[in-house]
Amino acid sequence: MSPPVPPNHQFWRDEALPFLEARAIHDGRAVCYARHAHETFSIGTVTGGQSIYVNGKVRERIAAGAVVVMNPGDAHACNPLGHQPWSYRMLYVDALWLNRLQHELGFSKNRGLRTFSTRVTYSPGLYAGLNQLCAVLNDERAEQLHKHSAAISFFAEVQRQLDPAPGVPAEANHKLARAAEYIDAHCTRALKLDEICTAADLSASYLIRAFKQRYGMTPHEYLLNRRIQFCRARLRRGHAIADLALEAGFADQAHFQRAFKRLVAATPGQYRG
Repeated sequence: MSPPVPPNHQFWRDEALPFLEARAIHDGRAVCYARHAHETFSIGTVTGGQSIYVNGKVRERIAAGAVVVMNPGDAHACNPLGHQPWSYRMLYVDALWLNRLQHELGFSKNRGLRTFSTRVTYSPGLYAGLNQLCAVLNDERAEQLHKHSAAISFFAEVQRQLDPAPGVPAEANHKLARAAEYIDAHCTRALKLDEICTAADLSASYLIRAFKQRYGMTPHEYLLNRRIQFCRARLRRGHAIADLALEAGFADQAHFQRAFKRLVAATPGQYRG
């Protein structure tokens, strides 16, 4: 068996467009993710080869032309098939920015983010639009006005093409949401199960079972994911990698590095660029 091929990571960010981040992998044979979630709305496309995409109950083999959709909080993963080459692009957009755009377009007026039931689509328009937007973002000669306008145009088309998710039932378990909010607020501490249960007014047995059904991750997996999102935000602001392990609540630098690579499929140094 040939040795793994190091992935060719490319991250794009622009201080003038802080609501948007892009990523491209040109050879993903060595790119493997543990199930994770983002605070952002995420949409991406496979540009070559095939991979296995998991999102909630969806588990599907996808190929070039597929567009994958992840609402904020969706536990998901996308990994190569054996040692077969594949490539992809991803866009991560701030949920508040997207919600404001939805209001401007007449969707979900005065409501929170309109999420989507679509997990995978082979829409030629969205595939071409996503690739075109990535090309504009990475064009050093393109003006900021062009990039901003292209982002609005693409995400407006996303609103028109994707199927909205059904409304949240009135009987939704708000106690589970309180548990998640407590973890979010205290993710940099060494949390104990009892304190999460107390904050949510739930028994430990119910929390462990129901939390994974609701969020696709155990409370501990959710905590680690939240810490990694905390670290990604710090890295984008230029924080030193050496300081992040303790700042985010990891036992040591090695634990931080392993967790980051499992969930981001890149080292902190590769992510920071």
